[in-house]
Amino acid sequence: MSETLHIVGGGMAGSEAAWQAANAGVQVVIHEMRPKVETFAHKTGNLAEMVCSNSFRSDDSEQNAVGLLHWEMRAAQGLIMEMTTQHRLPAGGALAVDRDPFAESVTAALVAHPNVTVSYEEVANLPSDGKWIFSTGPLTSPALGQAIQAETGATALAFFDAIAPIVYFDSVDMGKAWMQSRYDKGETEEERIAYLNCPMTKDQYEAFIDALLAADKTEFHEGETAGYFDGCLPIEVMAERGRETLRFGPMKPIGLTNAHDPATKPYAVVQLRRDNALGTLYNIVGFQTKMKYGAQVDVFRKIPGLENAQFARLGGIHRNTFLNSPTLLDGQMRLKSKPNIRFAGQVTGVEGYVESAAMGLLAGRMAAAEILGRTLPPVPPTTAMGALVTHITGGAVAKTFQPMNVNFGLFPPLEDARGGRKGRKDRYKGYTDRAKADWLAWLAQSPLDGL
Repeated sequence: MSETLHIVGGGMAGSEAAWQAANAGVQVVIHEMRPKVETFAHKTGNLAEMVCSNSFRSDDSEQNAVGLLHWEMRAAQGLIMEMTTQHRLPAGGALAVDRDPFAESVTAALVAHPNVTVSYEEVANLPSDGKWIFSTGPLTSPALGQAIQAETGATALAFFDAIAPIVYFDSVDMGKAWMQSRYDKGETEEERIAYLNCPMTKDQYEAFIDALLAADKTEFHEGETAGYFDGCLPIEVMAERGRETLRFGPMKPIGLTNAHDPATKPYAVVQLRRDNALGTLYNIVGFQTKMKYGAQVDVFRKIPGLENAQFARLGGIHRNTFLNSPTLLDGQMRLKSKPNIRFAGQVTGVEGYVESAAMGLLAGRMAAAEILGRTLPPVPPTTAMGALVTHITGGAVAKTFQPMNVNFGLFPPLEDARGGRKGRKDRYKGYTDRAKADWLAWLAQSPLDGL
């Protein structure tokens, strides 16, 4: 009988790692501390619970590195991508899901798997024997965080992450708001009207920025020095960088026509994306915030159409911890000082649901191969998977290492590729064509029982 693989943390990475290893014929135990030990952001004990957005971002596998990562995970029979298909919501060109049924389905699939056991308790140390994957995410428990710090001798790196609010659809004034995806993007009518839009005049925008800057905000504890991840900045931090910043970011009006006043171009637009299949909940896109709860209600009700908004969830802020992976992990995602332990997911310094699940997929396959006595070839750096794992295990500069989303800048350059903006479409297509061929070839060279 093969050795058991222990996975600590049942988020995106842990769930995907467990699925991959279990399907390879390895016995897996998922150790999840929730719901016995709670976190600031989680609300349930489900595996793969989505605590921030309900979006997996772009699903375009030809022109977008995130969409390419979706494609590679599907080709590897990934559980997370399978469940996004089952619980997908209209979101233009993005991949969004009904978050609660999604997590419930991931949990049910893993609990039902004959090779998976789920144990609900906190693991607070780094074992010296056995095979382990630690995928505890950005909200690693204090006790485990201390154990990691003691083992690595490194001060934990961290940044602050913020959560956007969710609004009840029936509290939105549709006499002011309208439904439309930017540039009417989408293959179906439902996709083309997937977003709820709230327009602002210049005066309304200026008043909103004034209120945002003046609002009461959560203060950090003394000694807190972590910064923010640029891809998830609180809106008030963006506003502090310049009054027009939001209008060229999450509030940009381009590609949208006000259905109530088509002749007048909005100065700014706030978009909301459906958060559940019923269409009763919408999250405010890009509106992560560290404002105090009372201030959020006051400020967000200044948005035209949201004057009487009722909130299912208000925004918040939490600290994310991550490893200096280029220093601490080897090319197989193992801790150099304790090679019986792998790390996966956001704790390794990747950012986003998709990237976390992808690193879980690789860690699960690598651990399963090791247990089964197989040798996997290196993941091609020309693939989205390979570009990410290469970045975190040595491609990045350790001194300046920060969390990273997948992007084409991590990929080896194409030969004879045309540079500049004019050649970008062909260049991106070249990246994704090469990646797909190399990923399928790697999967064919890396057979595991059951996969």
